[in-house]
This record gives sequence, structure tokens and C-alpha cells, in this order.
Amino acid sequence: MQNDLFATLRVGETMIRDVSEYGKTAVLYGGNAAERDVSLISGRAVLDALHANGVDAKAIDPKKESLLVLNQFDRVFIVLHGRGGEDGTIQGYLETIGVPYTGSRVLGSAISMDKIRSKQLWMASGIPTPQFFALKAEDEVDADLLIFPVVVKPANEGSSFGMTKVDNPDALQDALDVAANFDNEILIEQWIQGAEYTVAILEGDALPIIRIETTNEFYDYDAKYQRDDTRYLCPCGLSPEKEQELKELALKAFDSVSACGWGRVDIMCDESNHPFVIEVNTVPGMTDHSLVPKAASATGIEFSELVMRILDTSFSDAYSNTSVGAMFVEAEMANGF
Repeated sequence: MQNDLFATLRVGETMIRDVSEYGKTAVLYGGNAAERDVSLISGRAVLDALHANGVDAKAIDPKKESLLVLNQFDRVFIVLHGRGGEDGTIQGYLETIGVPYTGSRVLGSAISMDKIRSKQLWMASGIPTPQFFALKAEDEVDADLLIFPVVVKPANEGSSFGMTKVDNPDALQDALDVAANFDNEILIEQWIQGAEYTVAILEGDALPIIRIETTNEFYDYDAKYQRDDTRYLCPCGLSPEKEQELKELALKAFDSVSACGWGRVDIMCDESNHPFVIEVNTVPGMTDHSLVPKAASATGIEFSELVMRILDTSFSDAYSNTSVGAMFVEAEMANGF
């Protein structure tokens, strides 16, 4: 029998909902993407928090189990980072089988994962983003057209995999080869020298901004997950007016790519303090080094509550308003559920 302690769930002073409403929840983690190791850590942390809150949850690793098993669950907490988890693929599958899930829907996930299409949308919307040049792995590049330094990165990858700062033309081809190991579409982006900030988004609100300081050349995989000297400053040191400006910019960038529920927007400010949106992450990390939990904690939202609030995004209107999701909602209503 369900422990009476969890009959009505409270986290801190916030009423979430009756635990029975969540039903059987799958924590989708691991997978086959380059970010598998990070996803496994994130998924275990999420699973522990759900269990602590009395949710009937089970971890599912698509690398080891068929996705057909998801038909047995009432909802899915997506903690698959990178391809297959953040690119709209799993979101489309879950909508097809009628299982609600956390975070952004198909369109928002697909666009946000694609750095080239994201930047094209931002440019069309007047949202500042570094200048860039898009190419295929087999294309030849005239280095004389570039102003160094630049950043070379795969167009559809996360956690800085395949990303290289290039200071001169002689190093360009090696960086392109590294990026091509991850994706056939490659982005050559203007290098922004300045401060790096990240803005966590939760249920339509921007959380306190975090400034990131690393001793590495940039905030790469090593700085994100392996080094202990990377600094995360919250308060971020900006004036209240400037912080509000960046929050509004982050929300605009997030909305413009059709992201919803929760996520993170990365922003660079140049030496003149002008902001540039770098990317949107729709399934950010949930490890002890991760930024969304740090930002949430700064507002008094501890990890356990954060996990439950993210799970609540699976009840969002954004799911029931999608064409496939709406069909299942209508079918349930017609059958008296």
C-alpha cells in the first residue's frame, strides 16, 4: 500500500499534486548518443528523487531495452541527452503511442538540437547570435573568408563534443575533421571573447543567471564534468537591470525555437557587454555539476522539488494541444477516462 506520507505530495512549501496522478513513470536515460555517460548519471539522480517522493518510477535505457516497453507506462521523464533524446525523435514516438512526457515537444526539440536552424530563426527574429558559416563535412572551406579565432562545432551535438577553438587557418582542417566525426553538418562560428552565462528556464520563468568561469580555453566537456576548479557564480555579478535583460533575451530565444517546459539557454557577452545567444538545451544535465539544479537551488528549489516540477511538465497543455496528443486526449474522454 502507498505510504500515507506520500498520499499528497509536498516539497518544501509547494503543493505539487497527488502522487497517484503520476501513475507509472519511466525515466528514460542512457541511450546511444555521445552523451550517454552524462545521461546515465542524470537519470540515476532523477530516479532517486522520484522514488524519494513516492513516485512509482523505473529507469529505462534504450540501449538495453526496446522502446516498446514504454507502452506500459503512464508518462515518461526524458533524461536522454543529445541525439535520440533531445532531437524530437523520442518525443515523436511517445506522441504516436500516446504517452505524455516531460519538456519540449517534437518541433521545439528538433529545432533546438539543430544549431544551424536555431541560429537562422534567431537571426530572423532579431535575436543576437554569433555570425556563422554552415557547411557539410565534405565541403571545402576558404580560410581567407574567415576572421580568426573561430569555433568549429558539429551542428547536432551537445556537451561540447567535437567542438574546437581555432586560432589560425593552419588549424582549421583538423578542427573540421574532429567535428565531422560527430556530424555531417558543421558550424563555423564567430568566437566571442567575454563572459559566459547560462539561464535556466522552468515553467515559463527564467531562474537566477549563473556566470561560468573556467581555467580551460572554453567551457568544454572537461570543464563541465571533470574539473573541480570550474566556478559557477550565482549571483552572477550583473546589475539587476542587465540580469533582467539577459533573462528576457533567454526567454525570447527559448520561445522562438518552440521550446517549452524546462531547459537552459547559453549566452555569451562580449567585452563591450553585448549579449549573444549560443544555444538552447531542452534536456539539460541533472548531475551534481549541472546548471539547472544550481540555478533552481538559488531560488530555494532543491533538487527533489525541481525533479517533481519537471515531471509536472508532462501534464502540460503543450502535450494535449499537439495533433497526436489531442487525439489521445479526445479518445480518453470519449471512453470516460
